[in-house]
Amino acid sequence: MFHNPKNRANGRLPNELRPFAIQWHPMGFALSSLIIRTGQTAVLCSVSVEDSVPRWREGQGKGWLSAEYRLLPGSTPQRQKRELMKLSGRTQEIQRLIGRSLRAVIDMDALGERTLLVDCDVIQADAGTRTASITGAWIAVARALNILLERKTIQNQPLEDQVAAVSVGLLEDTALLDLDYKEDSVADVDLNVVMASDGRLLEIQGTAEGSPFTRDQLNALLDMAEPGLKSLHASQLSALQQLS
Repeated sequence: MFHNPKNRANGRLPNELRPFAIQWHPMGFALSSLIIRTGQTAVLCSVSVEDSVPRWREGQGKGWLSAEYRLLPGSTPQRQKRELMKLSGRTQEIQRLIGRSLRAVIDMDALGERTLLVDCDVIQADAGTRTASITGAWIAVARALNILLERKTIQNQPLEDQVAAVSVGLLEDTALLDLDYKEDSVADVDLNVVMASDGRLLEIQGTAEGSPFTRDQLNALLDMAEPGLKSLHASQLSALQQLS
């Protein structure tokens, strides 16, 4: 049913991203905060800083970044229970992915012995929450580091590149970019792609929900993801320019 692009929500083309928007400063006390919206998915991303590092990193002159991710109780049609004492495997996997993706483009020497604490709280989930979290968290981190530079807390910019993420999938042999829940829930293949601005890949997470997929299909999905990611990189810079 998805061969006709008019069957996608809002008449999106197969290679078209969902509408993207950033709302700055929803939180008054965080070093940096924003809400990223990709279609109906919305994630609150905030960054705080601590003048310390994990014990195993002490005395090295290097910084650290840690990320946490949660689905808020009202973010899905059926209320999500709060994860308190024990995190689900999915939550742990996603927050590790966010942390890895951001640390890959930060010079920890330039950060010094301090920790950036990144929180990604999903306000509304319509698929793509992990990819929106990475894309939004990068913007929030970039803003936080600019503030630290302005305050002369750090002397050099630790941020070495951009990072954005997007989902692609196969549905009835049709490649689709930036799947919403209705598409994601029935897709034959679901792929999450994390990419730096120069085209280097930081992470690929791919799963065949039904039949196995071929190398050619994988290449086709990556070819579809790249222009979408470049568009997200441009949107990240545009969001930062709103503050200048």
